[in-house]
Amino acid sequence: MRRRDFVGLAGAALFSAVVAQPLTRDEEAAGADDLAAALTEYPVAGPQLPELPQLAAAVARAKRTYQACRYSKVAAMLPTLIRSLRLACATLDGDARLKAHALSAEAHHVAASILLKQEDKGLAWLAADRSVHAAQASESPLMMGSSARIITHALMDGGHHRAATGMASSAAQRLNSALSQPSPNDLSVYGTLLLRGAVAAAQHSNRHTTAELLDEAEDAGRRLGYDGNHMWTAFGPNNVLCHRVNIALSFGDAGSAIENARRIDINALPINERKATVLLDTSRAFLAWGKHDRALYILRAAGDIAPEEITTRPATHRLVRDILATASISIRREAREYAESLGVTA
Repeated sequence: MRRRDFVGLAGAALFSAVVAQPLTRDEEAAGADDLAAALTEYPVAGPQLPELPQLAAAVARAKRTYQACRYSKVAAMLPTLIRSLRLACATLDGDARLKAHALSAEAHHVAASILLKQEDKGLAWLAADRSVHAAQASESPLMMGSSARIITHALMDGGHHRAATGMASSAAQRLNSALSQPSPNDLSVYGTLLLRGAVAAAQHSNRHTTAELLDEAEDAGRRLGYDGNHMWTAFGPNNVLCHRVNIALSFGDAGSAIENARRIDINALPINERKATVLLDTSRAFLAWGKHDRALYILRAAGDIAPEEITTRPATHRLVRDILATASISIRREAREYAESLGVTA
């Protein structure tokens, strides 16, 4: 299949991305050290504490930047934001303090997500824990459910798949039991927790629990009726299909993964991070299927949407190496040239 045909099938030709000047290794290391310091130091009073509306706008900006896959930019934003929020949580009182804790939970959620993508397990765990504690301090059941997603992800990243399944399922049940007339925010957090639990259950080969949680998430997606981005979840019917692709891969069923991928309306997915993730999973499915040309083409399509998903993530570099190592002669040269363009060596 020609590249333009497959990219059109995936829908990625509808998107373009502007690639920023990459950071040097020294700049990346300095940024990581600054984030580590911000996560661990005590709050220090500054000349002026930002107002809550300013902090809320900054958290929303960090969320949007992350979901646009501009990871180096959001990583540079986070240390100052986290420091300001920690000071706000320590100095405000009443409803303002509860709001500050909710914003802190969101900011630490972003930090943990970035660190997980960078495979910095220690700092990711710390940021995820900070998010959960801030969510609890906010006294918001919805925020507690939202932050449970990132600690579940951290548990999975550490190989604790049964614990992750239990935590996601329990958090979803607690949220569901408290809702008589769920809002779009409620349904989105609830559905995303179910999806997290399903992915974790698949990682320890629990097909029954996986299917049960997926079906419940699908029902939540139908109730919501569209793919939105409530509570920064990107949840909806197409997001459920994206997780079906990932889960089919976990069970070694590349054919089912590709079938589910073909059912996805990628243009309906509201954020680039989700689009790139499902394209990368589909690339892995084609590789497992022995279709190296399609695996490479859709990998490149993911790079068109989200360059930093390709250039900065160790997991994606491993996928590039796998394609290069097993490609047939007819595609090996193109695969090698692409790997070299990313600075990836076999």
